[in-house]
Amino acid sequence: MLLSGDTNKPIYVQIADWLEGEIVTGSFQVDDKIYSQYQLAEMFTVNPATAAKGLTLLLEDDILYKKRGLGMFVADHAAIRIQTKRREGSLMRLIEQLLTEANQLGVSKKELMELIETMMQEREEGPK
Repeated sequence: MLLSGDTNKPIYVQIADWLEGEIVTGSFQVDDKIYSQYQLAEMFTVNPATAAKGLTLLLEDDILYKKRGLGMFVADHAAIRIQTKRREGSLMRLIEQLLTEANQLGVSKKELMELIETMMQEREEGPK
């Protein structure tokens, strides 16, 4: 597996983000054991200490919990915590960027809302 080399995010943050994605999509469920720092290091071809930093981020955010001698596991409500964090963080930044761009292009609130509604409806309907 490869991490994005063209991002400003440190590698350990990218590892944490990847694990969060795995939890949100259901690849890991509550109380599932997740990859060790050594497995992650091998998967992403990074130093085990770097992988450990990614795991520590998730531990500090109560997304993972540690069982001494057994490894790390997915915490209860981890997916909800991740979704909330992403809504409050990246989604809000994206909305701010969208609003700035719409303002610069002279797109009205009504036009923007109609665009969003149309795109959401197309996604719900799926490919034609």
